[in-house]
Amino acid sequence: MSDPKPEAAGMSVKTATNLEYSIIGIGVVALLLIFQPFSLTLFAIGCALVVLAGLINNLLPLCQPGVPVLTIVKAGATVAVIFVVVLTIALVSAYLYGELFVKAPG
Repeated sequence: MSDPKPEAAGMSVKTATNLEYSIIGIGVVALLLIFQPFSLTLFAIGCALVVLAGLINNLLPLCQPGVPVLTIVKAGATVAVIFVVVLTIALVSAYLYGELFVKAPG
């Protein structure tokens, strides 16, 4: 007799909790870096982390016990692809706006 394949059990309660706290922790660290009065470099890192934390917050509903890690990876990849597409469209439109409407009269 052959045993059926064991189904992917997904994340444990501890793993899901740790992932959730890590995602929230990134946001807290980003805010601390933004509002610190010491360094502009740390401020810039905080600004980048705020964007990253905002994107990663989309994964919080998936931080449940039993959800396979592959599902979270796929959702993260989807969010990353959407971000890159929107960023590309924004940069191209800003470039075209500059070329078409802001160019000095020749």
